[in-house]
Amino acid sequence: MITVMLADDEELVRSGLRAMMSAAPDIEVVGEAVDGRSAVETARRLRPDVALLDIKMRQPDDGIRALRAMQALPEPPRMAMLTTFDVDEYVSLALRFGANGFLLKDIEPAVLVRAVRDLARGGAVLDPSVAARMVNAQRDEARAAAPARRLLASLSEREREVVELIGQGLSNAEIGGRLHLSEATVKGYVSAVLSKIGAANRVQAALLAYRGGLVN
Repeated sequence: MITVMLADDEELVRSGLRAMMSAAPDIEVVGEAVDGRSAVETARRLRPDVALLDIKMRQPDDGIRALRAMQALPEPPRMAMLTTFDVDEYVSLALRFGANGFLLKDIEPAVLVRAVRDLARGGAVLDPSVAARMVNAQRDEARAAAPARRLLASLSEREREVVELIGQGLSNAEIGGRLHLSEATVKGYVSAVLSKIGAANRVQAALLAYRGGLVN
C-alpha cells in the first residue's frame, strides 16, 4: 500500500485529490495539512511514502519551505509539487530544492494515480507543459546571472547574508538564530531587501540568491 499525504490550504482541492486516488486499491491518503508547518509535522508523524504539496498555501513560499524542511526528516517522503501555479520561478526553485516532480492541479485522475505510483517507486514526474517551461527557464537563468550579481552587489553585507539564508529556505526566526538577530530585526531586513531588489516575495529573493551564486 502506498501512503500519501496531501498539503493544500483549500479543503475543496484536498477532497478532490483524495477522491481521485480513492479508486486506486494500492493508494491510501493517510494525512492532510493546510499549511507548510502542519505538512512537516504530519510527515514527521505519519511517515508517508509520497507527499503532494501545494507551493502557495497561506504564504507565497509555504510549500517551498515545507519541501526543504521535509527533506531533512529521517525518512523523507517522495515529494511532488501539485499546484495551479506553473510560473517558471516556482518550478525552478522547487526542483532545485529537491522536489521529485511538479504537477498541475488540472491533472487527470488516472495520470495522478500513475504519478503517485511512479514517485513511490523512486521515479520523478513532470507535467509536459512544465517540462517545456523548464527549458525556457534554464535559458533565462543563464542570462539572469550577471544582472543578479550586480543587484546583490548593491546590497549591504548583512542584506546579502539575509538573501543567502532566504535562498537556503530559512524562516525569519531561523535567520535570526543564525545571525544572532531578533526576529523583528530580520523581518525589517527582509522587507528592505525585497524592496531594494524589486521582489514581490521570498521566492523571488531565493531565486536571486541562486542566480547570483550565493547558494549552490
